Amino acid sequence: MKKRKSSLRSRWLGNTLTVFCLLGLVCVLLITATFAVYYYSNMRSDMMSRAAQTSQFFSGYISQNYDDYYQSCVSYAQTFEMSGSMELQFINNDGVLVASSYGPWAGKSPRTGEIAKAIRQRQTEPFIGVDPDTGEHIMAVSCPMIYSDGQVVGVLRYVTSTRLLNRQILQIALVAVGAFFVLLSVLLLSSGYYIRSIVLPVNEITQKARRIANGSYGAQIQKKYNDEIGVLADTINEMSAKINQNEKMQAEFIASLSHELRTPLTAINGWSETLLSDDSLDEQTSRGVKIISREARRLTDMVMELLDFTRLQDGRFTLNVQVSDIRAAFEDTVYMYGSHLQQNGIRLDYMDTDEEIPEIPCDCARLRQVFLNILDNAAKHGGEGKRIEASMTVEEENVVVRIRDYGPGIPEEELPLVKKKFYKGNTKVRGTGIGLAVCDEIVQMHGGVLDIANAPGGGTVVTVSLPVAQ
Repeated sequence: MKKRKSSLRSRWLGNTLTVFCLLGLVCVLLITATFAVYYYSNMRSDMMSRAAQTSQFFSGYISQNYDDYYQSCVSYAQTFEMSGSMELQFINNDGVLVASSYGPWAGKSPRTGEIAKAIRQRQTEPFIGVDPDTGEHIMAVSCPMIYSDGQVVGVLRYVTSTRLLNRQILQIALVAVGAFFVLLSVLLLSSGYYIRSIVLPVNEITQKARRIANGSYGAQIQKKYNDEIGVLADTINEMSAKINQNEKMQAEFIASLSHELRTPLTAINGWSETLLSDDSLDEQTSRGVKIISREARRLTDMVMELLDFTRLQDGRFTLNVQVSDIRAAFEDTVYMYGSHLQQNGIRLDYMDTDEEIPEIPCDCARLRQVFLNILDNAAKHGGEGKRIEASMTVEEENVVVRIRDYGPGIPEEELPLVKKKFYKGNTKVRGTGIGLAVCDEIVQMHGGVLDIANAPGGGTVVTVSLPVAQ
């Protein structure tokens, strides 16, 4: 159940979080990119506008000689009012810095590509990227300075660092990420509530369905919702009620049939014994009567198993518990059944021990029934080995009975099913398939455990553990 619940929660959260995280990532990227484009485009437009205005202002000085032009550039650069946020540069046709708002020794001549492009194409060119000399992220705008005769004499260049702008964009991205995590927290809380509203009812339905599958027919699930889960609960309740009804009808039919069969079987057994006591019967007739007697006893045993099963089903099966000598009861059963097995060529070895076996509270008659049924199954299914071993020991406050045959064993996939009622597996041996189910119930009512396993070296070993004290 935990695996199912964990799987349901993980699938829901996995699918929801994957979609939400992808959408959140796209939204964060879109918001960041939108603001970045907006801020960068505004800054570039502002710088290009300033460059155009300054270039137009200097068009009157370009007609002078170069010295006067140079002095005009230096004077204008020295009085540049925005030197705190950006730098104004004047660059000649050779790319040499001739004047700067940062002073005559502002630094090396710039080497960004938009300068040569502005001179070559005779139009204003922007640059956004890393300064190859300083490694700083910058934005620059280069505007060509043109004589009246159309000759380009240099470039007017505005340049500024984008560090503050990038920091502002980063802050916007962090705000977007923070908003995403807030929404993610809300989603997780709401998803957790929603998942619990599904998982808890499903958990309850699963537990009740497991009880029904294990035999608690008629158990009902409390309906809490009128949605699909409520419909599922109603369906399982209806199924449980119908199964319970069918089980009762089946049990009543088996009980009625078993009681009806007991009367003619008693007559058949009695008259067959009477006929066998007549010495005047010829050999063929005597053999036929023996077959009738044997089959009638087998059918009687089946009827008794069915009666015990119906009593177990409706709760009428009880134990007459007394402190008894379990060893004597077991040895009597082994010796009695051993003589029967000898007629079929099967040796029953009782592994006697000097260990003291204490008396335990039990119903000796019912335990004899258990031992006899296990021995009978060993003879039927493991008789090919022609040998059966039986032993009784005391292990950790338990009386442990082991009965082993040397037959073909039980297929591994059938071992968990052999104690289920009406299960017969692939065997061709005749029977009702409820003998071991009844034995398991009897052992459990004594507080013990009945275990069936394949023995090392072949064959099957059945272990019955009964507590010394209840």
